[in-house]
Amino acid sequence: MSAEFEGLISEIRAIPISRRYGRVTEIARGTIAATGLTSGAGLGDRVIVHGTNGEIGGEVLRLSHQEVTILPDAAIEGLSIGDQVELVGSAEIAPDDSWIGRIVDPLGRPLDGRPLFRGPIARPLRAPAPPAARRRSLGPRLPTGVAVFDTMLPLVQGQRIGLFAGSGVGKSSLLAKFARGVGADVVVIGLIGERGRELRDFTERVLGARGMARSVVVTATSDQSPLMRRRCGWAAMAVAEHFRDQGLHVLLLADSITRFAEAHREVALAGGEEASMRGFPPSTAHTIMSLAERAGPGAEGTGDITAVFSVLVAGSDMEEPVADILRGVLDGHVVMDRRIAERGRFPAIDLLRSVSRSLPDAASDPENDLIAEARRLLGAWDRAEMMIQAGLYAKGSDAQVDAAIRVWPALDGFLAEDAPDGIEASFRRLAACLGR
Repeated sequence: MSAEFEGLISEIRAIPISRRYGRVTEIARGTIAATGLTSGAGLGDRVIVHGTNGEIGGEVLRLSHQEVTILPDAAIEGLSIGDQVELVGSAEIAPDDSWIGRIVDPLGRPLDGRPLFRGPIARPLRAPAPPAARRRSLGPRLPTGVAVFDTMLPLVQGQRIGLFAGSGVGKSSLLAKFARGVGADVVVIGLIGERGRELRDFTERVLGARGMARSVVVTATSDQSPLMRRRCGWAAMAVAEHFRDQGLHVLLLADSITRFAEAHREVALAGGEEASMRGFPPSTAHTIMSLAERAGPGAEGTGDITAVFSVLVAGSDMEEPVADILRGVLDGHVVMDRRIAERGRFPAIDLLRSVSRSLPDAASDPENDLIAEARRLLGAWDRAEMMIQAGLYAKGSDAQVDAAIRVWPALDGFLAEDAPDGIEASFRRLAACLGR
């Protein structure tokens, strides 16, 4: 049976046999109340409001005996009392292998102007993580195409790392390098709340044809409702799980978890939850952690999801709620510094504030020695940099600082290098930078 025929069958099977309808009874403060759905609707179910100006999607936010409260995912101008409300059902997505190379929205609809069939199995957007006792250990070290990650910040199969950066420091470019260079079978990219004009630029210029050839891009732009932006994170994870369950190794790039958390905040506050952590409701922590836990090594018989979650940190504040929550559940964090970007070194990674928890197991003893020496010398330079730049340091005052001064130009240049020739060659170049 051809893939097109199978896709058509899946579309036909998805057509509901019966439909349940209610009526709009109240429109106020950005929410809609409807009657006639209380016996069949569940919290989080999708609905479609049929107004005079067209259809508007939404999600069931609150339930009572008399009515359901709906948060719409588009502007509600033109809706009227008495408009029909159709209950669609639980929020799901049905990924398919044919989605590779495509751009979709959080509902699984194509955004690149070409037809797209749904897969045969619908997946819940909010799925549980694999059973903790059945998950495998982290896998082997992965080539990334970036020298610093091939050596001092290794990425291993099934690892989850955070990329903590302000805006405009090269985060998107680094994610694109991962999409092109990390050894994985499939790449799933979740662009959550990105500027609309950047989608095509990212896919065509930054990611390129080579990156798109093995990628699925799930996106919800910044002008869309918080429902769609929050669903984007869940949908990207569900697509990654589709390929993981086939035994494949999936690289998931989610940009950004901050916008995912901000979208959740808007939805939760509309549902009546109180703000607490710098304006974020208490459910934010669980929402972020439950998303992150779905990534990582799979259970026996499945593949792995290696995940990179980006976090927007204003003023390099690593203690703000989203950064603090996510850092505690990941297997490493990478900090990008605006000062490094401003002097022209990309990726602008602050190595001394970054850590990969795959070490020391991900490297051999000689490699760990190289990594430790490089960190010591970078630390010595960092402590003495102000004095060196001001001309106040006297050569011979500190042997380690003297060594740091000798290797600093080569070591700083190494941190900006690509690694087209693999991990071993990157370590050889690192050893040369250290004078070994």
